[in-house]
Amino acid sequence: MKPTQPAAILFDLDGTLVDTAPDFGAVVNLLRQQSGLEKLPYDRIREQVSNGGAALTRLTWGIDEQAPEFMVRRNQLLDCYQEHLGIASGFFDGFPATLKGMEQAGIRWGIVTNKPRRFTTPLLDALGIQADSVVCGDDVATAKPAPDALLKGAEELQCSPQACWYVGDHRRDIEAAQAAGMYSIAALFGYIEPDDNPNHWHADVLIQHPEELLALL
Repeated sequence: MKPTQPAAILFDLDGTLVDTAPDFGAVVNLLRQQSGLEKLPYDRIREQVSNGGAALTRLTWGIDEQAPEFMVRRNQLLDCYQEHLGIASGFFDGFPATLKGMEQAGIRWGIVTNKPRRFTTPLLDALGIQADSVVCGDDVATAKPAPDALLKGAEELQCSPQACWYVGDHRRDIEAAQAAGMYSIAALFGYIEPDDNPNHWHADVLIQHPEELLALL
């Protein structure tokens, strides 16, 4: 599918627009240390960040959702993350120039993330990121891979879904874009697990670097 010039581009947050893995890496290993467990390699933590709090809870303590203490541990991890968010996070290399190029071309941009607003807003504030629209997982009835959040993002930017591109680093992002009728872009620089193959996501295009978006424009 050949892209047409978009009216807006929407981005996933963790693993796409912002590299938040350093914060999560510090949190996971801090909690493991407090529990008398060995530190985990950073790469192993990084690949789970896009899978959310439940996946990081399983990774931190080696427990699953059936464990009686799972929700207590999950809340412990999220509370610890809230204290550390934005400390070591930042744009992926190339995004400041990419966003500037988009703005010069008159293309608005927004963020659509499954991250709850209680974490998203303070993270964006800490990093000084100001998007034209920010839609979080708890702003809609059904989070990605449902299209609800992407459709809300397009509505807030006052353009049709067909006039939007969506960029993400997870299969659910591509599925949500396809369900919303948006041009889908897989970010290969994000948090992709070793046994996952983005070629199987059926995205419209795959990019290795943010500035490739400017070439598509």
